[in-house]
Amino acid sequence: MTRLVLLTYNIHSGIGLDGVLDLARIADVVEASGAQVVALQEVDRHLRAQSRYEDQAGLLADRLGMHVAYAVCVEREPERPGEPRGQYGTALLSTLPLEGASTTLLPCFEGSEQRGLLDATVHADGRDLRVLGTHLQWDREDERVEQARVVVDTLDDRPTVLLGDLNTEPGSPTHRVLAERLVDAWAEVGEGPGHTWENDEPPRRIDYVWCGGGVRPVAAQVLPSVASDHAALRVEVELPG
Repeated sequence: MTRLVLLTYNIHSGIGLDGVLDLARIADVVEASGAQVVALQEVDRHLRAQSRYEDQAGLLADRLGMHVAYAVCVEREPERPGEPRGQYGTALLSTLPLEGASTTLLPCFEGSEQRGLLDATVHADGRDLRVLGTHLQWDREDERVEQARVVVDTLDDRPTVLLGDLNTEPGSPTHRVLAERLVDAWAEVGEGPGHTWENDEPPRRIDYVWCGGGVRPVAAQVLPSVASDHAALRVEVELPG
């Protein structure tokens, strides 16, 4: 029996509820969770002065001793001549090598921010696990539905997990599209409301781990912290076979 601990975490570019940029606090949350596979959203790379033009995914991977894959969703000309282009997107971190990492750009309506689906495979005890990470559009359910349909269309029979900030609540049209093929881990094994966003009323459950291809969720916890405006979601899963 092979179990893995997964974590999805919108890190808000490392800026906490107190307005302080501190990637070390993000690293502390990840490390304390014991997660072997982590999906991060709102990750800057050489993007802006507010995040010190740092490669946040690389810095976190180095600090945690993890492998990293990055999905570029938005790219800009450098603010400072001679510096790398600014990028914004999502990342996967893993204690296991991330193989075959690729990014699929998701449908983007006019005026919206480009979103992507980061796709990689990890090997655990001779078993393969497909890991998908994403961050769906924040203000349009119809756009999220189209994005979710593309995600579902990529699925096959492989053991798979989908992690991310989906900006939608249980029972929504987006949630129903994903539930056609995947199991919502919190709905299966979580206790209580599972709110990961509490900065507006009412608080909401918008961060998810979904399981498919025989992957079974066995435990789930919300991990609140001042480090970001979202709480992290930790889910332990059992791989098939």
